[in-house]
Amino acid sequence: MEAAALALIERDMAEVETLLMSVTYSQVDMVTDIGQHLVQAGGKRLRPALYLISAKGLQTDTGLDQAIVVAAAIELIHMATLVHDDVIDHASTRRGIPTANSRWGDHPSVLAGDYLFARAFALLAKTNDNRVMKELAEVVCSLCEGEILQANSAFLADQSEDDYAMRIAKKTADFLAASCQLGAMAAGMEAAAVQAVRQYGYLVGLAFQVTDDILDFTASAPQLGKPVGGDLAQGIITLPVIRALEVSPHREELRMAIVARDMSDPVLNRCLAIVRDCDAIEYSYSKVQAQLREAIAGLPASLAPEAQRALVAIADFVGLRKF
Repeated sequence: MEAAALALIERDMAEVETLLMSVTYSQVDMVTDIGQHLVQAGGKRLRPALYLISAKGLQTDTGLDQAIVVAAAIELIHMATLVHDDVIDHASTRRGIPTANSRWGDHPSVLAGDYLFARAFALLAKTNDNRVMKELAEVVCSLCEGEILQANSAFLADQSEDDYAMRIAKKTADFLAASCQLGAMAAGMEAAAVQAVRQYGYLVGLAFQVTDDILDFTASAPQLGKPVGGDLAQGIITLPVIRALEVSPHREELRMAIVARDMSDPVLNRCLAIVRDCDAIEYSYSKVQAQLREAIAGLPASLAPEAQRALVAIADFVGLRKF
């Protein structure tokens, strides 16, 4: 992520990393190995970053001792979902390195993901804040619902943009919204400002996921850290595909391939070309830019200037990212 977005919370994020390494230790060596492999794999740390910036929303020089704990718990929840996703998807790489399931197998990886969930909520219990516990429990429920919706809609060509929006809201946007909301609550913002910061997170989350889905068609495998076209290969119908099924002169060919569930390499490559050759990518980027403009425009005036700049920088990163 851009340095401008993280300068405000650089020291806090370093403390989060230290805590993540500490809480993934177990008396069982394999659990420690998997947990620390996941931490060291890195990532954007977008959710804890949004939480910490929002927590500094009114007064950026305040201490954040308890906020470090919540931020680490947020990232542990995200890590747990990624482990489970990789098992479900039979993924062999993420961020350019082997997934836990490819190194240790599915069974240990699922249990390691469960371990990370438990560790996250054990950390949250230390805060004695039931609002935080409740909100993040709801996030986990939403994530599960999103995954089920995605599985049930695989290889279904007749999906609307509303169907897609509901799915990515549950898979991504709700979590970013909650991260921002909890940070704003920790900062002591008024209810209207908390809701505005939450809406910023929700819109940035939608834009983040749409961008992710675009990159599945436009980025290279080294940029993605995983194979290109992986979503379509699994029958996941994203916004670029929905648009191509509406406007491409080859939309019937694309539809037939999806319905046939035949995503062998030649068929997948042809489908990727059909999506790229119409306006699906440009159309999807236009949605991203509209969501980000709305997100920035809705930020409350009460935000401290440094926090406002950091949130704008994150929105800019989401719109321009190539990985």
